Amino acid sequence: MRIMSHFDHFDVDGHALRLLLAVHEEGSVTRAAQRLEVTQSAVSHGLDKLRAIVGDPLFVKSGRGIVATAQADLLARRARTLLDELRAFSLAAGFDPARLDTSFTIAANDLQRDLLVPALLRRLRIEAPGVRLHLINSGAPQPALLREQGCHLILTPRPPEGADILQKRLFEDRYVVFHDPAQRAAPATRADYLAAEHVTVLYEPRRQLDLDQWLAARGVARRFVATVPGMANLAALLRGGPWLATAPSLLARGALHGLAAAPVPLKTPPMPMYMVWHQRHQADPVHRWLRAHLEAVVGPALEPTQA
Repeated sequence: MRIMSHFDHFDVDGHALRLLLAVHEEGSVTRAAQRLEVTQSAVSHGLDKLRAIVGDPLFVKSGRGIVATAQADLLARRARTLLDELRAFSLAAGFDPARLDTSFTIAANDLQRDLLVPALLRRLRIEAPGVRLHLINSGAPQPALLREQGCHLILTPRPPEGADILQKRLFEDRYVVFHDPAQRAAPATRADYLAAEHVTVLYEPRRQLDLDQWLAARGVARRFVATVPGMANLAALLRGGPWLATAPSLLARGALHGLAAAPVPLKTPPMPMYMVWHQRHQADPVHRWLRAHLEAVVGPALEPTQA
């Protein structure tokens, strides 16, 4: 590799930092180009320039994809901080949403993604046509998602812990029992419920749902015949089978629409939902604007639907 022996540090600008982060987060030149709305050749050319400046390959081939070098991991963390500082500098005197040209990364699982994000996107684009949303699965979220992986918001019932992690409660849901009414009736009693076979969600790496942990801790033993990586995957198992899934009631509006839902015939805890962000975004006017719009769509999203 040719290393640039003399270079002006001003050659590294916000566009170069954003390109580095896009490739680092997507793990693909193709997906990074799609995210940045540029050609693959433009991304490749930008990477070549960065490689020459820093004297490191940054990304190397691994199978059919690419992986970041240790140096790229370090530079990506620094790039996120620099981009936050650049944006804060440019918005020091306030900002006009209509002039925003940016992408927000939001981590969410099936329920909160389907319930809130479509309305959020519509609302944001009215004021800021240049805003884009990049959605990723949150699974059982870890602090690194906000600290190191460029995520602006997490929507989750289980906020990651950390002194630099902030949260706000958005709403609360209740658990119900979903089943295929063509295959079985709803469990009427605790005995019926415990005698049935169940399916549930197990997030990687083997992270149980809060509900499953809560019931197990109280001696409620259920027979699980299958686990799936997300709530949306429950539907395919339930349809045509005699099994039960205990899940948030609001999934009836999205991923589990069309299945029957009945009360759980034993005590279960409520399921809260939070938006979570990193402390570095707390005073950022653009991030405050994003959080305000998210809060604004919660009420309408929870209104009863017409039968």
